[in-house]
Amino acid sequence: MGTPIEAIRLGTKGGVVVVVVGVIHGNEAAGLLITDTLQGLEVPKGIDLWVIPTMNPDGTALDQRGNANQVDLNRNFPYNWKKMGKPGYWQFAGKSKASEPETKAVVAFMREIKPALGIWYHQDLNIISPGKGLEGKMRSTYSRLTGIPIKRITGGTYTGVAATWQRRSVKDGMAFVVELGETLGLAQAQVHAHAVINISMLLRDAPSSKLGK
Repeated sequence: MGTPIEAIRLGTKGGVVVVVVGVIHGNEAAGLLITDTLQGLEVPKGIDLWVIPTMNPDGTALDQRGNANQVDLNRNFPYNWKKMGKPGYWQFAGKSKASEPETKAVVAFMREIKPALGIWYHQDLNIISPGKGLEGKMRSTYSRLTGIPIKRITGGTYTGVAATWQRRSVKDGMAFVVELGETLGLAQAQVHAHAVINISMLLRDAPSSKLGK
């Protein structure tokens, strides 16, 4: 509906690029507390941090999963997109891959900034899927720091997923989903924000040979 999607840049221009997306499903808005908290923290030198509070501003305003077109944006990304449902279905994937203006905007933005890591917040399964290599280490570190257990997400149809698109389409890019619980308080948001900084430093300090592995 013409509402801007905001990206706030923090830290060191030219450092290791990390992007954090607080909301993709409009009715899963707890990540906004984390992105708000991040904007008040000092970002360590060498980290080029981009914070996107919500990539679905219309859905966030309406407190609905999809955007104003009732499209589930986390089924609309161009990698492994498949037709699913129709308007009114909770996982409606859109008429075609990257059909939505929000998806197009984020795809173009990611291709421009080329993040080494993306963190995408959801609710309310309270889990982080396991990973391998450096990405797996970052997932495990985030889990340890926040208390969210490592457990594989199963049982759904996961096509056109934003984090998977980022991992597969941005060169040497890594990305993972943090499924928050049903609620999130300010103290917990601070824990999560510091976890973001912590794993960003882990990424910054990793040998270059491990990036993208």
